[in-house]
Amino acid sequence: MDDLVFLFDVDNTLLDNDHVQADLRHHLAVSYGPKARDRYWEIFEELRSELGYVDYLGALQRYRREELHDPRVLRIAPWLSDYPFAERLYEDALAAVRHIQRFGTTVILSDGDAAFQPMKVERSGLWRAFGDNVLIFIHKEESLDDVERLFPARHYVMIDDKLRILDALKRTWGDRVTTVFPKQGHYAWDPKTLAQYSHGDIQLQRIGDLLQLDRSAFVGS
Repeated sequence: MDDLVFLFDVDNTLLDNDHVQADLRHHLAVSYGPKARDRYWEIFEELRSELGYVDYLGALQRYRREELHDPRVLRIAPWLSDYPFAERLYEDALAAVRHIQRFGTTVILSDGDAAFQPMKVERSGLWRAFGDNVLIFIHKEESLDDVERLFPARHYVMIDDKLRILDALKRTWGDRVTTVFPKQGHYAWDPKTLAQYSHGDIQLQRIGDLLQLDRSAFVGS
Protein backbone atom coordinates (compact mmCIF):
# COMPACT_ATOMS: atom_id res chain seq x y z
CA MET A 1 0.00 0.00 0.00
CA ASP A 2 1.31 3.42 -1.00
CA ASP A 3 1.20 6.33 1.41
CA LEU A 4 0.05 8.72 -1.31
CA VAL A 5 -1.50 8.19 -4.76
CA PHE A 6 -2.19 11.11 -7.08
CA LEU A 7 -5.06 10.64 -9.56
CA PHE A 8 -5.03 12.91 -12.61
CA ASP A 9 -7.92 13.57 -14.95
CA VAL A 10 -6.98 14.13 -18.62
CA ASP A 11 -9.42 16.35 -20.51
CA ASN A 12 -9.10 20.02 -19.54
CA THR A 13 -6.84 19.00 -16.66
CA LEU A 14 -3.65 17.93 -18.43
CA LEU A 15 -4.82 18.37 -22.02
CA ASP A 16 -6.78 21.27 -23.52
CA ASN A 17 -9.76 19.29 -24.78
CA ASP A 18 -11.76 22.44 -25.51
CA HIS A 19 -9.09 23.28 -28.09
CA VAL A 20 -9.33 19.77 -29.58
CA GLN A 21 -13.10 20.12 -29.98
CA ALA A 22 -12.76 23.58 -31.51
CA ASP A 23 -10.30 22.19 -34.06
CA LEU A 24 -12.68 19.35 -34.90
CA ARG A 25 -15.58 21.75 -35.36
CA HIS A 26 -13.46 23.91 -37.67
CA HIS A 27 -12.26 20.90 -39.67
CA LEU A 28 -15.78 19.59 -40.17
CA ALA A 29 -17.08 23.01 -41.25
CA VAL A 30 -14.24 23.64 -43.71
CA SER A 31 -14.06 20.11 -45.17
CA TYR A 32 -17.72 19.05 -45.08
CA GLY A 33 -19.75 22.22 -44.52
CA PRO A 34 -21.59 23.80 -41.57
CA LYS A 35 -24.57 21.46 -41.98
CA ALA A 36 -22.37 18.37 -41.58
CA ARG A 37 -20.57 19.94 -38.62
CA ASP A 38 -23.82 20.72 -36.85
CA ARG A 39 -25.34 17.30 -37.51
CA TYR A 40 -22.24 15.47 -36.29
CA TRP A 41 -22.29 17.51 -33.07
CA GLU A 42 -25.99 16.84 -32.55
CA ILE A 43 -25.29 13.10 -32.74
CA PHE A 44 -22.25 13.56 -30.49
CA GLU A 45 -24.38 15.14 -27.76
CA GLU A 46 -27.17 12.57 -28.18
CA LEU A 47 -24.66 9.77 -27.70
CA ARG A 48 -23.11 11.50 -24.69
CA SER A 49 -26.56 11.60 -23.07
CA GLU A 50 -27.12 7.90 -23.77
CA LEU A 51 -23.70 6.64 -22.67
CA GLY A 52 -22.66 9.12 -20.01
CA TYR A 53 -19.31 9.81 -21.71
CA VAL A 54 -18.12 11.25 -25.00
CA ASP A 55 -17.61 8.91 -27.95
CA TYR A 56 -16.15 10.65 -31.00
CA LEU A 57 -15.88 7.49 -33.09
CA GLY A 58 -19.32 6.25 -32.05
CA ALA A 59 -20.81 9.55 -33.18
CA LEU A 60 -18.95 9.21 -36.46
CA GLN A 61 -20.40 5.72 -37.01
CA ARG A 62 -23.92 7.05 -36.53
CA TYR A 63 -23.28 10.04 -38.76
CA ARG A 64 -21.92 7.77 -41.48
CA ARG A 65 -25.17 5.76 -41.52
CA GLU A 66 -26.93 8.98 -42.50
CA GLU A 67 -24.35 9.79 -45.19
CA LEU A 68 -23.62 6.40 -46.73
CA HIS A 69 -23.32 7.92 -50.20
CA ASP A 70 -20.68 10.49 -49.26
CA PRO A 71 -17.23 8.81 -49.36
CA ARG A 72 -15.61 11.92 -47.86
CA VAL A 73 -16.95 10.91 -44.45
CA LEU A 74 -14.36 8.12 -44.33
CA ARG A 75 -11.63 10.76 -43.98
CA ILE A 76 -12.85 12.00 -40.60
CA ALA A 77 -11.49 9.04 -38.63
CA PRO A 78 -7.93 9.39 -40.01
CA TRP A 79 -8.03 13.10 -39.12
CA LEU A 80 -8.93 12.19 -35.55
CA SER A 81 -6.25 9.51 -35.27
CA ASP A 82 -3.56 11.81 -36.70
CA TYR A 83 -4.45 14.76 -34.49
CA PRO A 84 -1.39 16.26 -32.69
CA PHE A 85 -2.57 15.65 -29.14
CA ALA A 86 0.89 16.26 -27.70
CA GLU A 87 0.62 19.88 -28.85
CA ARG A 88 -2.54 20.30 -26.79
CA LEU A 89 -1.01 19.50 -23.43
CA TYR A 90 -1.23 22.51 -21.16
CA GLU A 91 1.94 24.45 -20.54
CA ASP A 92 4.00 22.78 -17.78
CA ALA A 93 1.59 19.80 -17.61
CA LEU A 94 4.35 17.22 -17.95
CA ALA A 95 6.65 19.18 -15.65
CA ALA A 96 3.88 19.23 -13.05
CA VAL A 97 3.45 15.45 -13.32
CA ARG A 98 7.18 14.89 -12.88
CA HIS A 99 7.16 17.20 -9.86
CA ILE A 100 4.28 15.31 -8.23
CA GLN A 101 5.97 11.96 -8.89
CA ARG A 102 8.52 12.95 -6.22
CA PHE A 103 5.78 12.67 -3.59
CA GLY A 104 3.90 9.51 -4.53
CA THR A 105 2.48 7.27 -7.24
CA THR A 106 0.79 9.09 -10.12
CA VAL A 107 -2.14 7.55 -12.01
CA ILE A 108 -4.37 8.76 -14.83
CA LEU A 109 -8.03 8.35 -13.87
CA SER A 110 -10.23 9.29 -16.81
CA ASP A 111 -13.67 8.70 -18.27
CA GLY A 112 -14.15 7.70 -21.88
CA ASP A 113 -14.65 5.08 -24.53
CA ALA A 114 -12.35 2.11 -25.08
CA ALA A 115 -10.84 3.33 -28.37
CA PHE A 116 -10.46 7.09 -28.79
CA GLN A 117 -9.67 8.00 -25.17
CA PRO A 118 -6.78 5.49 -24.85
CA MET A 119 -5.47 6.71 -28.22
CA LYS A 120 -5.57 10.30 -26.98
CA VAL A 121 -3.65 9.36 -23.84
CA GLU A 122 -1.07 7.43 -25.88
CA ARG A 123 -0.59 10.00 -28.66
CA SER A 124 -0.27 12.88 -26.22
CA GLY A 125 2.65 11.18 -24.45
CA LEU A 126 0.72 10.89 -21.18
CA TRP A 127 0.70 7.10 -21.13
CA ARG A 128 4.50 7.04 -21.14
CA ALA A 129 4.74 9.90 -18.64
CA PHE A 130 2.61 7.95 -16.17
CA GLY A 131 4.56 4.72 -16.63
CA ASP A 132 1.51 2.72 -17.80
CA ASN A 133 -0.54 3.74 -14.73
CA VAL A 134 -3.64 4.51 -16.78
CA LEU A 135 -7.26 3.85 -15.76
CA ILE A 136 -10.14 4.73 -18.08
CA PHE A 137 -13.65 3.97 -16.86
CA ILE A 138 -17.14 4.80 -18.08
CA HIS A 139 -17.89 6.59 -14.81
CA LYS A 140 -14.75 6.92 -12.70
CA GLU A 141 -16.64 8.13 -9.63
CA GLU A 142 -18.48 4.78 -9.66
CA SER A 143 -15.26 2.76 -10.04
CA LEU A 144 -13.40 3.71 -6.87
CA ASP A 145 -13.36 0.10 -5.65
CA ASP A 146 -11.25 -0.73 -8.70
CA VAL A 147 -8.99 2.23 -8.01
CA GLU A 148 -8.41 1.03 -4.44
CA ARG A 149 -7.80 -2.53 -5.60
CA LEU A 150 -5.32 -1.58 -8.30
CA PHE A 151 -3.61 1.29 -6.48
CA PRO A 152 -4.18 0.87 -2.74
CA ALA A 153 -3.16 3.91 -0.70
CA ARG A 154 -3.55 5.47 2.71
CA HIS A 155 -4.39 8.79 1.08
CA TYR A 156 -5.47 9.89 -2.40
CA VAL A 157 -5.24 13.19 -4.24
CA MET A 158 -7.69 13.78 -7.12
CA ILE A 159 -6.83 16.51 -9.63
CA ASP A 160 -9.81 17.25 -11.87
CA ASP A 161 -11.43 20.25 -13.58
CA LYS A 162 -14.93 18.90 -12.88
CA LEU A 163 -16.30 19.85 -9.48
CA ARG A 164 -18.98 17.16 -9.77
CA ILE A 165 -16.26 14.50 -9.80
CA LEU A 166 -14.33 16.07 -6.92
CA ASP A 167 -17.52 16.25 -4.88
CA ALA A 168 -18.36 12.59 -5.58
CA LEU A 169 -14.90 11.43 -4.47
CA LYS A 170 -15.04 13.55 -1.34
CA ARG A 171 -18.42 12.08 -0.42
CA THR A 172 -17.07 8.54 -0.90
CA TRP A 173 -13.58 8.83 0.57
CA GLY A 174 -14.01 11.73 2.97
CA ASP A 175 -10.75 12.72 4.65
CA ARG A 176 -8.88 10.03 2.73
CA VAL A 177 -8.84 12.26 -0.36
CA THR A 178 -7.56 15.75 -1.06
CA THR A 179 -9.38 17.33 -4.00
CA VAL A 180 -7.53 19.70 -6.33
CA PHE A 181 -9.46 21.96 -8.70
CA PRO A 182 -7.55 23.42 -11.68
CA LYS A 183 -9.71 26.19 -13.13
CA GLN A 184 -9.26 25.21 -16.76
CA GLY A 185 -11.81 24.47 -19.50
CA HIS A 186 -15.47 25.34 -19.81
CA TYR A 187 -16.67 23.04 -17.01
CA ALA A 188 -14.49 24.87 -14.50
CA TRP A 189 -16.19 28.20 -15.23
CA ASP A 190 -19.81 27.07 -15.53
CA PRO A 191 -21.79 29.34 -13.13
CA LYS A 192 -24.35 26.67 -12.28
CA THR A 193 -21.65 24.15 -11.40
CA LEU A 194 -19.69 26.68 -9.36
CA ALA A 195 -22.81 27.47 -7.36
CA GLN A 196 -23.75 23.82 -6.82
CA TYR A 197 -20.49 22.30 -5.57
CA SER A 198 -17.69 23.21 -3.20
CA HIS A 199 -14.51 24.23 -5.00
CA GLY A 200 -12.18 21.53 -3.71
CA ASP A 201 -9.54 21.52 -1.00
CA ILE A 202 -6.99 23.21 -3.26
CA GLN A 203 -7.72 25.56 -6.17
CA LEU A 204 -5.25 26.19 -9.00
CA GLN A 205 -5.41 28.79 -11.75
CA ARG A 206 -3.53 26.40 -14.05
CA ILE A 207 -2.13 22.89 -13.85
CA GLY A 208 1.41 24.30 -13.84
CA ASP A 209 0.72 25.76 -10.40
CA LEU A 210 1.33 22.28 -8.99
CA LEU A 211 5.02 23.11 -9.38
CA GLN A 212 4.67 25.54 -6.47
CA LEU A 213 3.33 22.92 -4.03
CA ASP A 214 5.17 20.41 -1.88
CA ARG A 215 3.99 17.16 -0.34
CA SER A 216 2.64 18.82 2.80
CA ALA A 217 0.08 20.77 0.77
CA PHE A 218 -1.74 17.54 -0.07
CA VAL A 219 -1.53 15.53 3.12
CA GLY A 220 -2.29 18.51 5.33
CA SER A 221 -5.60 19.52 3.69
